[in-house]
Amino acid sequence: MSSPNAGLEQAPDEIKLAVDLIYLLESNEVDPKIAIEALKIVQSDLERKLEQ
Repeated sequence: MSSPNAGLEQAPDEIKLAVDLIYLLESNEVDPKIAIEALKIVQSDLERKLEQ
């Protein structure tokens, strides 16, 4: 029998990161509306870095 994390270990890196981010936001009780706005800023910053 495999552990519950066995599937996550096989998951693509973006899924692992998403799970980590969700855990971080939820464990710190970040308001979902604030989290979404912050993620938009992060996305914009990362897209700018990709263009360079």
